[in-house]
Amino acid sequence: MEKIQFSAPCLFGLEGICADELKRMDIDNVRAENGRVLFEGDYSTLARVNLCSRYAERVQILLGEFYAYNFDELFRGVEKIEWEMWIGKEDAFPVKGHSVSSKLASIPVCQKIIKKAVVKHLSSKYHKDWFDETGGKHQIQFLIMKDKVSIMLDTSGEGLHKRGYRRESAAAPIKETLAAAMADLSHVRPFGTVIDPFCGSGTILIESALKALNISPGILRKFAAEKWNVIPAEIWSRERERCLDLVNHNAEFTAYGYDIDNDAVELTLANAKKAGVEKRIHAERRNISDFKAEFERAAVICNPPYGERLLDVDRSRDIYRIMGRKFERRQGYSYTIISPDDSFENIFGRRADKRRKLYNGMIKCQVYMYFKNPA
Repeated sequence: MEKIQFSAPCLFGLEGICADELKRMDIDNVRAENGRVLFEGDYSTLARVNLCSRYAERVQILLGEFYAYNFDELFRGVEKIEWEMWIGKEDAFPVKGHSVSSKLASIPVCQKIIKKAVVKHLSSKYHKDWFDETGGKHQIQFLIMKDKVSIMLDTSGEGLHKRGYRRESAAAPIKETLAAAMADLSHVRPFGTVIDPFCGSGTILIESALKALNISPGILRKFAAEKWNVIPAEIWSRERERCLDLVNHNAEFTAYGYDIDNDAVELTLANAKKAGVEKRIHAERRNISDFKAEFERAAVICNPPYGERLLDVDRSRDIYRIMGRKFERRQGYSYTIISPDDSFENIFGRRADKRRKLYNGMIKCQVYMYFKNPA
């Protein structure tokens, strides 16, 4: 079959990490853009990225791109797309999307125009005037950015950050895709140790364990495209078997989580069990002031509470000062900390060896990395 064009939206700042991940999957023509990664492939590629990507927010089929400065141009551009290749006579095809810095600014009107164009095209192919839309859901998504229209079909359903293990969460949890990126930046290894002194619902610990054991993050969940008639079911079965074959059962990875809230500790353990990594993760109640380097080597990865999420700014900065005293430069230890506070390094007490700008939801943050050993 002809190669399918795909788009994988991701958090701003993760484009390079996501692109590198897809290249490691031997996927063709991978290129990173602002907020997304484009690539090519087939049905197996579609299933593989949904199941295996730690950093993409979803997998979309990129059906067409064109410029539209009025609604007639939008209609004509959408109508030209070969919708019958994906959408059957009974399938549902709702429309949603965004418009940024474009002449076509009304989202509801754009939705109506796109829907009408799809219906007109399918009517000419199926010789039907009405579609009941009782079949599998084919979510049409559009993005109009500076008058350039991108038309996509979502294959994922729920966002890929929803792995299936976190049914509940502590206050202000970090997104799974961002936690996975922090594990990547910390160079988590199959025989390493990870510590999170603010473990909350255990997301950083679990994502670190999944990476270390090479467990596919989507293995526990289903995807919208699994219900599409156009994609053979055996493709999904084959890709799931591939995921299971790649698990590193010999890894000796361990992770330790601490939190001042007993409920958070229990939640971490419960979520670890749902993720299938409960044997690798330990959690207990402990204050950051009691932190100590107990292991020969460890990667400390954390998302400490801060003013915009949980605490007032002064209390957050008190925690940063304690971290600065407790997170000593030590042979075999690294520290990866995410914070939105531009004063973090001054309060923590030393400049990071490396920084990276990322977004935690809509909050612009910096990831501060400390890894250089004392002279």
